[in-house]
Amino acid sequence: MSNSLRPETLVLHAGHRKDPATNAVAVPIQMTTAYQFDSTDHAENLFALKELGNIYSRIMNPTNDVLEQRMAALEGGVAALAVASGQAASNFSILNLCAAGDNFVCSTDIYGGTWNLFGNTLRALGIECRFVDPSDPENFRKATDDKTRCYYAETLPNPKLNVFPIKQVADIGRSLGVPLIMDNTAAPLLCRPFDHGAAIVIYSTTKYIGGHGTSIGGIVIDGGNFDWEAGGDKFPTLNQPDPSYHGAVWTDAVKPLGPIAYILRMRVILLRDMGSSMSPMNAFQFIQGLETLPLRMRAHCENANKVANFLNAHDKVTGVIYPGLQSGVSKANADTHMSGGYGGLVGFELSEGKAAGKKFIDGLELLYHVANIGDARSLAIHPASTTHSQLSAEDQLASGVTPGYVRLSVGIEHIDDIMADISQALDKA
Repeated sequence: MSNSLRPETLVLHAGHRKDPATNAVAVPIQMTTAYQFDSTDHAENLFALKELGNIYSRIMNPTNDVLEQRMAALEGGVAALAVASGQAASNFSILNLCAAGDNFVCSTDIYGGTWNLFGNTLRALGIECRFVDPSDPENFRKATDDKTRCYYAETLPNPKLNVFPIKQVADIGRSLGVPLIMDNTAAPLLCRPFDHGAAIVIYSTTKYIGGHGTSIGGIVIDGGNFDWEAGGDKFPTLNQPDPSYHGAVWTDAVKPLGPIAYILRMRVILLRDMGSSMSPMNAFQFIQGLETLPLRMRAHCENANKVANFLNAHDKVTGVIYPGLQSGVSKANADTHMSGGYGGLVGFELSEGKAAGKKFIDGLELLYHVANIGDARSLAIHPASTTHSQLSAEDQLASGVTPGYVRLSVGIEHIDDIMADISQALDKA
């Protein structure tokens, strides 16, 4: 299908036209563990990667394949891999390039769960995460050495909401032979990181991609725009013989298939061995969510903008964190990298601090108090006591979480109803 199609069309048509067995238009849910091989030669060729096809649903599944194709088309990438969660996507994106003794450079402006994964769990495996302040892109260059395998950041970081300078950091990375991995979870359709030089894009599909709050999942998308082979020894996982797959050199193995070394290696090594597979039922749910993503993102952005401006004028609110209200470099980054809106997330500080923040949360009647973002319904959380509570006070501040910070994920309900609930909860705070 032509990549010239608009996003509103791609989310409905990319990767699937009809079921070849029945002519059904809806994507089938292939609830199967295994697949019949046509012959012993067919099976041998599949396992040797001489041809691509279905082997076992821990590694690939036809329903998941439609989601992967659709997301790759939407982002302008060449291939994708669906996994069990956004956290698995973050983990795999790093493990696919890094081994013990390697390091990667990461923005401080990231989700608390990702910070824990990178700063503690991966460190215990011998992989060093070097956190740097993204307000100065040159910090990434300063933290880079000959063992740096990649950079990592969030487009619209949760909860700091300062849009990341993708192009500047991607340009620095490419001058040093280092790829940029972007978590675009909070900004689907609003930002296309590949257009700004990112090499890999990941999502927690649990959030806006699904929108329904019913399924956990993640996806990694390869832009096909980074020359892994030119990096040579910098990327041993892709350029040196892999002992777990008959000595395959992934950059060589994929040449007949296109620039998919990164995703293919992730599929047949990490997904095969670690088993973080997405359920076909969840893949089907995300496909359903994608169909309305353009409409929902438009409503999220419109409602969030109105909520942010309301909070900005409220006498109990001392500060609002929202890209549309920022100025200077932060606003320039938002305008450079995002189009069609500034997303559905709004953060704010109450004048009475933590106690007032908790009263506000407890006073809500319509908005849900849940640890999630991106649902069609509106959500609220106090990050310091929940999503970022495992971080030290210093690390909380570095990631943008202060004691009195409240984060809203503004949904697609009628704006008058959203505003009425926020207003009455503020009266109680």
